[in-house]
Amino acid sequence: MRHTLRGVVLFLLLLIVLPGQASAQAAEQPVVRVGTEGTYPPFSFHDPRGQELTGYDIEVIKAIAGKAGWRLEFVETQWDAIFPALDARRIDLIANQVSVNDERKAKYGLSSTYTYSRGVVVRRTGETAIKSLADLNGKTTAQSSTSNWAKVAKDAGAKVEAVEGFAQAAALLAQGRVDAIVNDNIAVLDYLASTGSTAVEIAGNAGDKISEQALTFRKSDETLLAQANQAITALQADGTLSGISQKYFKANVSVPDGGSADLSQGRGSRSTWEVLASTAWPMFVGLVEVTIPLTALSFAIGLVLALFVALARISSYRVLAGLARAFISIIRGTPLLLQLFIVFYGLPQLGLKFPPFAAAVIAFSLNVAGYAAEVVRSAILSVPKGQFEAAATIGLDYSKTLRRIILPQAARTAVPPLSNTLLSLVKDTSLGSVVLLTELFRQSQLAAAESNEFLALYSFAGLYYWLICVGLSAAQKRLEIRLNRYVST
Repeated sequence: MRHTLRGVVLFLLLLIVLPGQASAQAAEQPVVRVGTEGTYPPFSFHDPRGQELTGYDIEVIKAIAGKAGWRLEFVETQWDAIFPALDARRIDLIANQVSVNDERKAKYGLSSTYTYSRGVVVRRTGETAIKSLADLNGKTTAQSSTSNWAKVAKDAGAKVEAVEGFAQAAALLAQGRVDAIVNDNIAVLDYLASTGSTAVEIAGNAGDKISEQALTFRKSDETLLAQANQAITALQADGTLSGISQKYFKANVSVPDGGSADLSQGRGSRSTWEVLASTAWPMFVGLVEVTIPLTALSFAIGLVLALFVALARISSYRVLAGLARAFISIIRGTPLLLQLFIVFYGLPQLGLKFPPFAAAVIAFSLNVAGYAAEVVRSAILSVPKGQFEAAATIGLDYSKTLRRIILPQAARTAVPPLSNTLLSLVKDTSLGSVVLLTELFRQSQLAAAESNEFLALYSFAGLYYWLICVGLSAAQKRLEIRLNRYVST
């Protein structure tokens, strides 16, 4: 009996102590936020079967984290926003085939090289006028604007059209909207093998230089950089990097002379219906978890701000009215995308750092306030001035007059234009991906980058937006009927 009790006590102690030790060990591991596109196969993309983030770069950084003792948190964003995210301390490193060049060496901490590749020029099939970089002078290429390949194309005399990723660039080239693409040979070969496309082809090498890719850190993060370099050296020595490379490319691209990547097997193709079926649920989740809450919060906060700005705009105090006019002018005179970038990437340089969702709410709310303020102001001014005078004669102060007399009447006039503002806001939330939000449209972009089913997926995303807008339009109609019940005709 004593042995049994002793065994039970020991078992209970193990249940208490072991989880505690495990959590303590986890707490000692630093959380490292990794910035990546998630739309750049075979380096960083979502597995169509389980929607899990995977790819060569993803497996490499996971292996590095295992050696360095990091806990990883992946942050997906567009390529053109990935360096601003690093500068604003939204992420701690970039794992997305960042090419090594002098400008990046001067500004960032670059790790030891973990991928070697070669740039190639891609043309439309049969377009024999383009054979090398020298033929790009005066031509138009499609590139990610902040990529190393964009600079290569510009240096060759090409005009660069900015795109988010290679899949979009290939689509523009196939459609005849650009003349060529300059990109990594591995990414191009993977695209050709996985899509079976015969519309574009490799024309030749983009020079003789071998391109080196490295992880990118801030200059100040010397400890993380040193840990990454030690891990890369160890992974090279024990063959881990070679194994990951062989898995994706049938060659060792982690060394300069590792051979040419064999991507002839591809990743397998799926029908359009299979792509839509596997993406419908993630898109719906993005709609429910991000798009709808972001719209509702931003519109509610923006409407309250719009009321205060409108009242300031019609105020007899010149300073107050001037500030309101300046706010409206700034908001309506600058792009919403720019406002998002200022709030999310710019304000952290002043010490104001907001989480992605909060930053998006702030930017969208201010934008709604700037446009809705003039709607509210015109609605208030549409109420006859005699209403104010009549309210004063029965002893109502300004605030009660607004709340009980003026605003109920102004609401009837303001509902239609404010509904247009709300509908625009629903669609504007598609810009949320630039501040690291995975909303409805971002989910369609992730799927399109892997499958190249642009028309089907973007049309399906449009269906979601349309259904939401139809529902809101129906609600607007019912609200107008309700507000017009007591209006004499």
